[in-house]
Amino acid sequence: MELKRVVVTGLGALTPVGNTVAEYWDGLINGVSGAAPITHFDASKFKTQFACEVKGFDPHNYMDRKEARKIDPFVQYAIASTDEAVKDAGLEFDKLDTNRIGVIWGSGIGGLTTFLDEVAGFAKGDGTPRFNPFFIPKMLIDLAPGHISMRHGLRGPNFSAVSACASATNAMIDAFNYIRMGLADVIISGGSEATINEAGIGGFNAMHALSTRNDDPKTASRPFDKDRDGFVSGEGSGAIILESLEHALARGAKIYAEIAGGGMSADAYHITASHPEGLGARLAMSKALADANLEATDIDYINVHGTSTPVGDVSETKAIIEQFGEHAYNLNISSTKSMTGHLLGAAGAVESIASILAVQNDIVPPTINHFTDDPQIDNRLNFTFNKAQKRVVNAALSNTFGFGGHNASLIVKKYKA
Repeated sequence: MELKRVVVTGLGALTPVGNTVAEYWDGLINGVSGAAPITHFDASKFKTQFACEVKGFDPHNYMDRKEARKIDPFVQYAIASTDEAVKDAGLEFDKLDTNRIGVIWGSGIGGLTTFLDEVAGFAKGDGTPRFNPFFIPKMLIDLAPGHISMRHGLRGPNFSAVSACASATNAMIDAFNYIRMGLADVIISGGSEATINEAGIGGFNAMHALSTRNDDPKTASRPFDKDRDGFVSGEGSGAIILESLEHALARGAKIYAEIAGGGMSADAYHITASHPEGLGARLAMSKALADANLEATDIDYINVHGTSTPVGDVSETKAIIEQFGEHAYNLNISSTKSMTGHLLGAAGAVESIASILAVQNDIVPPTINHFTDDPQIDNRLNFTFNKAQKRVVNAALSNTFGFGGHNASLIVKKYKA
């Protein structure tokens, strides 16, 4: 079977550093931190009192009040980013075969806000079960692609990928494979997350996973820095329109980049910690290169998982050096989580958008908040510290790794006719 080429024709973003793709990209290349004291709830008694929240979002700009009450914030975020991506791609669904247009979406946790509200409400009562009839549909992860499909009348493949922080990348790799095998013409893919609430912050605090740098939130996410002390929780959504090249050309669509390949693996090591030698991470990158039929030397930029955790940053660095050898020192590497925080299941979506825009614009966004080199990390690598860098980016690789040892890498490259 001859595989079809797959291209990116539309982008949408709702992030802690910008509520559109243009704002998001401008925030990244200018090194803007999205971290600030938490406003979603009173965090004064929590070990971590800050996060990277989406700012100024009003769901009523996308739906009426009645509909908004039936939808968890993670789905509201998904709808906002996909609306932008659909418009950006110039998709006119009434002129297309919607049986061949699908939605494959990722989220690591889904409707945690809904779950928290409903269970807390029950606990405060007299034991009489009084639950919202939308409780279950609001919290289910697969309702994000469900709502998107209903909004646009799309009857193609429709499901969710759930692999913790690798969810959105797994979703995009699935979408890529469905299209190149000829099972769909267009797929809306990406991911969304909305876990900045008492349960999300409290749960990650209990694991000692979050930074507690409450006196200086904007510099708290500091990947690869010696004094990093955990990740900063983020929220938001990223949407990408994947389309077969022939379908995109037939309708005269603009093309951002081409999806070259994807790789997936398991650490088979620990429920939360990455393998200390980065074995699973290296395997995912190796599989992505093989799938894309590219050599290690073809990659110019890696948007790393880079969460700002003591163990994770070291293991990913080891994996890159093992996989890329001497070429590792020719790469630009950056963690945009230093600005957006960690969007969990949506991370792969917004970070793939950053990689696509790096390829399109030949600019690598920085890793901000670097102050002190870590002797455990090979600092001969170019981590693009503190300032964006111009360079030709013909191909970029985006890494996302999730609790449970799930690893996923996606490669995008410049589109050439």
